[in-house]
Amino acid sequence: MAPPKDIRGLLGPFLLLLLLLPQGPSLTIPKELLQPPELMEEPPERVVVFPSDDVVLKCEATGNPPVTFRWTRDGQLFEPGQEPGTSLVPDTGTLLINGTQAPRYQGVFRCLADNRLGTALSRQARLIAESTPQWPKEKVTPVEVEEGASVVLPCDPPPSAVLPRIYWLNSRIMHIAQDARVNMGQDGYLYFAHAVPSDSHPDYICHAHFLSPRTIIQKEPITLRVTPSNALKHRPPQLLVPRGESSAYVALQGGTLLLECIPEGFPTPTVEWLRLNGPLPAERVSLENFQRTLQIQAVAEEDDGEYQCVARNSQGSTRHTFSVTVEAAPYWVRRPQSGIYAPGENVRLVCDVYGKPKPQVTWRMNGIPLEEVDADLRRTVRGGTLILAQVEPNDTQVMQCEAGNRHGRLLANAYVHVLELPAQILTTDGLQYSVVENSSAWLHCHPFGAPAPALTWLTEAQAPALGLDRAFIFTNGTLWLSSAQLSDTGTYTCHAHNTHGNTSITAHLAVKVATRVELTPRSATVKKGETVTFVCRAWADPSLSPATLSWDRDGQPLRETPDSDRLVLEPQGAGTGVLTVAGADYWDQGRLRCQAHTELDVVEAEAMLRVVGRPGPVSELQVSELEAGRWVTLSWTPGDEHNSPVEKFVVELEEQMFSPGQWREAAVVPPVPPQTRLALSPHGRYRLRVLGANAYGRGDPGTPSTPITTPPAAPDRFPAGLHGEGNQTDNMIITWEPLPPEDWNAPELSYRVQWRPAGDGGLWAEAMVTAPPVVVTPTPTFTPYDLRLQALNPAGKGPETPPTLGYSGEDVPLAYPENVGIELINSTSVLVSWILSSHEGLRGHLHGYWVQYWREGTAVNQGHRETSPRASEQELEAREKLEMRVLGRATQAVLGGLRPWSHYVVAVAVLNGRGAGPFSEEMHFNTPEGVPGPPTWLRLQRVSDSELALSWAPPRHPNGLLTAYELHYRPVSSPANASAPVAVSFLPEQLNVTLQLPAPQAHFRFALRACTRAGPGEPVVRLGSTAPEPVLPNLDNVSVVQVGNDFSVLSWTPSGAQRNVEFEVQFQAKTTAETWQEHWEVSGRANSTHGSYHLRNLQPGTAYWVQFVGRNHSGEHVPFWRGDIHTNGTAVILVQSVTSQGWFIGFVSAIVLLLLVLLGLCLVKRSKGGKYSVKDKEDTQGDSEARPMKDETFGEYSDGEAEEKGLGSSGASLSGAGPALGSDDSLADYGGSGDVHFAEDGSFIGQYSGQAPHEAPAPDGSSGPPSPGRPPPGLE
Repeated sequence: MAPPKDIRGLLGPFLLLLLLLPQGPSLTIPKELLQPPELMEEPPERVVVFPSDDVVLKCEATGNPPVTFRWTRDGQLFEPGQEPGTSLVPDTGTLLINGTQAPRYQGVFRCLADNRLGTALSRQARLIAESTPQWPKEKVTPVEVEEGASVVLPCDPPPSAVLPRIYWLNSRIMHIAQDARVNMGQDGYLYFAHAVPSDSHPDYICHAHFLSPRTIIQKEPITLRVTPSNALKHRPPQLLVPRGESSAYVALQGGTLLLECIPEGFPTPTVEWLRLNGPLPAERVSLENFQRTLQIQAVAEEDDGEYQCVARNSQGSTRHTFSVTVEAAPYWVRRPQSGIYAPGENVRLVCDVYGKPKPQVTWRMNGIPLEEVDADLRRTVRGGTLILAQVEPNDTQVMQCEAGNRHGRLLANAYVHVLELPAQILTTDGLQYSVVENSSAWLHCHPFGAPAPALTWLTEAQAPALGLDRAFIFTNGTLWLSSAQLSDTGTYTCHAHNTHGNTSITAHLAVKVATRVELTPRSATVKKGETVTFVCRAWADPSLSPATLSWDRDGQPLRETPDSDRLVLEPQGAGTGVLTVAGADYWDQGRLRCQAHTELDVVEAEAMLRVVGRPGPVSELQVSELEAGRWVTLSWTPGDEHNSPVEKFVVELEEQMFSPGQWREAAVVPPVPPQTRLALSPHGRYRLRVLGANAYGRGDPGTPSTPITTPPAAPDRFPAGLHGEGNQTDNMIITWEPLPPEDWNAPELSYRVQWRPAGDGGLWAEAMVTAPPVVVTPTPTFTPYDLRLQALNPAGKGPETPPTLGYSGEDVPLAYPENVGIELINSTSVLVSWILSSHEGLRGHLHGYWVQYWREGTAVNQGHRETSPRASEQELEAREKLEMRVLGRATQAVLGGLRPWSHYVVAVAVLNGRGAGPFSEEMHFNTPEGVPGPPTWLRLQRVSDSELALSWAPPRHPNGLLTAYELHYRPVSSPANASAPVAVSFLPEQLNVTLQLPAPQAHFRFALRACTRAGPGEPVVRLGSTAPEPVLPNLDNVSVVQVGNDFSVLSWTPSGAQRNVEFEVQFQAKTTAETWQEHWEVSGRANSTHGSYHLRNLQPGTAYWVQFVGRNHSGEHVPFWRGDIHTNGTAVILVQSVTSQGWFIGFVSAIVLLLLVLLGLCLVKRSKGGKYSVKDKEDTQGDSEARPMKDETFGEYSDGEAEEKGLGSSGASLSGAGPALGSDDSLADYGGSGDVHFAEDGSFIGQYSGQAPHEAPAPDGSSGPPSPGRPPPGLE
């Protein structure tokens, strides 16, 4: 397995560095040995100071014996401390110069560090002292130009060794807005491609910011006056910077190349850049200052060549060619290295320098130029290499290599130390080394001696380590084992020896299993605002500490912050970590790396996080100057796509005069190229902005443009909606839709309205107004006019409207329809038709027709008589007039919803804008017979377990002569057992029947239809049953007939035909400590037919409440009668008796007397029995044949009617609810011969009984029982 990437990445440079070291001993010298001086810090090449700034020129060095320091200025000895205002920092060579004295000491300084083994020399440091920058006094004359001319406003700050930053501001400290038309060059000048009147200002001020003295100075304000021109001429571009067709530039390798083209012209030119001898380096190139500046970072030799800028507008183009030569300041290829040598060795000091032009290399010895040192045959210079042959101890010295060209200088110190020492090893003996497998192991053995010791490494088996093909010994003695294996674990021995002695050390190597990532995080793509989680798990050698995990993004560590929970790094056990990014944003995306750290290695796993979303805002929006008064060209730099390509750009516009703050969509532009041309309305003040849109929506808009003002112009459009119509018979009102202010194209707008009679070709009458309407009067009634309209403003006339026809006022029509005809469609619809023979009497626009119709009664049919009740016939003949409006020129209409078998009248009138004209002659027609409506009602009465009595009423709308009734019935059963219905027909005069049904106590479905000659009509459907159902008893004359010490007898009279209904009798003692709703006791069950009940188990002398409880239709137990009783005897009292007290005896006596009176009244009432003679009832009710039929006399199966009677303890009659089936009314009401009643079980009762007066019917015509929730009358 290959070594980890981080180790392999470091190995190459490290190995190269070691290989470049001189073939000799290490540069580490024991402290007890002598050492030539070696510079540790030296001054910079240039120091610029301003007043009050002290000068610090650093110089520090090491050596043994300790070094001393000297300074030179301009090549002459300079003695700090002897010169006023100068000193040295103690124990160093750093030179201090007081700021007040700095101007007198300007020059080139050098530091020299000496001991008896040689002299080290620093680089040259130039000291420049400047005064505080001040703008010289000058008289600035105003700049006056004509609109459209180019302008250059100079800046020219005072010269300085440190270039200032230039800003253009006005007197309110506001930046001068810059764009493609107005921008600042590299020289600080402000350039105008062409001037506009809005550029006129008295305060263009150039500010220069000098960073070192922290000073900002400003030039005198410049006044710019732009004279408006009515003859603005377009002109092709010309370059203000640079001049001419070509120029030469020198760029330094590694620096930044800036090429600038600033054009002038009208319209504002655009600038494009290209390279003539190849493509531009896309990764290092950028366009700045509205594309006026080409910038190339990190200039390389291959950037040498020709570049060209092209400025163009609609009038032409111009170009400039830059010949760029790339040169280089000197830089090291190989610099000389210090070394320790034994006597007799040959020394080679290599000084390999590159630059363009080629640098000149010179050598110095102990700071003195070599040519000024005594000649020595053992010393030769070949190219940049200095050779010292057969060195001796007194050849110890410091050599300097200096190289320079016109772009800079380099200096390197390298000492030659000649001495004799026995071999020794500076590395500690017995060091422990631990590495992981497949990584590199470095076992150090740093030898020292003169001559240089020879070095040998042995394995634990005393075999040469170089026998391993993975082993390498560096010149500094380090043993390198690449791709260490577990078998490499062991002890290694390093031997060093020279002519003066030998020595050795051991090193112990332990190879561990490499850490690995077992669960790598997965790359993810999420939408902005979503949460994403990454999981990473690593394993480490058990002999090592558990791996710790860390996360970074694009090399930057990720850490949680206490004030945010967006990033959560959560450890989950040994070697496992979870990274959660909540609310992911665009800056969260990148290459996420999980790193597992042990004390020996680091392994990592990567995942990509992509955050997608709407595009970012565009930048560098450039808007050209107005073309033809309204056209502008926009260009922009697209914003970040956020990992989703831009599908379109939307240009939005804000009109600041009429709708400030409201942005509307002005154009949609394809993504390439990012530019468009847009037309603006005249007389407006606009701002523009651009936003991008991708699959995730529209992004935020970029910075809006500066306001653009368009000049007034004639209206572009004519008003819409030109219309002429009169509101009186002698006028015409001309109206239109006024143009909105944004379409005026000027501050003011008026309208020219013209009219003339249509078709005569005469002169136009006209009116000038500022708003509609225009009233023309007098005019003939309903006369056509030709109309036209035109908008005008101070800048000119707009287009005229197309010819439009208008009319004067209308009048009520004199014409009426003729030949009104009727065509029968069916029994409820007819087709009415008519013609309008002449339009002469129309006197207006034909809006349509007014059809009026009404019903006058039933159609006449001799020999037959309708059977409908008289009241219904009167209702039908109310002559209610109906109408229909037919719009347009239609000459027929369908009248629907008519009543069959009816006589109708219809008339038609003409409609115009003023109203309706006279009606046509009335037309009469009859509708044919139709199928009848359903019978008015159908009621069912249970007679017995197998018989039901049915009664019904004729249809409310017979729609013809009734011919029969059809009855269909069948048992109600499941669909699987459904049987065919039984059909029975009846004559139209029959309105009731008693049916013998096939199944006893069963449920049936009944459907009854009426029939005419047109067929049967819709049925009325009811459900009926012969089975008895729960019902509350109907009792009369409930009373207490006997009272004893422990019992009481209750008596009643069954009411009507109801029999055999059971109910409960409940009682409760009257006490003050308890409520009677909670303590009712059941005495037993009673039968309504028995007429009495014996209530037992009572206490003597006790008052009781008594109530009857039965079941209603819903099966609920409800009380339907309540009374009270008091037993005889003496009550048992557990407390002190009060019977001996006088008031109590009087109270009891009064109660007994009252009870006797009530008992007597009850006996008298009972003796009457609540019955009436037959004659009394007949006299009361009158002749049943003479009475009109009433709906409430019939009982429906599901809606029986009940009679309510009040009940009290005195024994008044009680009617808690009626029977379940039908009512107690006599069938004689339906045409029978007498009052017939049915008992609950359906049996016939051949006697008359008293009846309460009939109550009003329910809304559906039936009589229903009282609601189960209604309390019995006795409790109300």
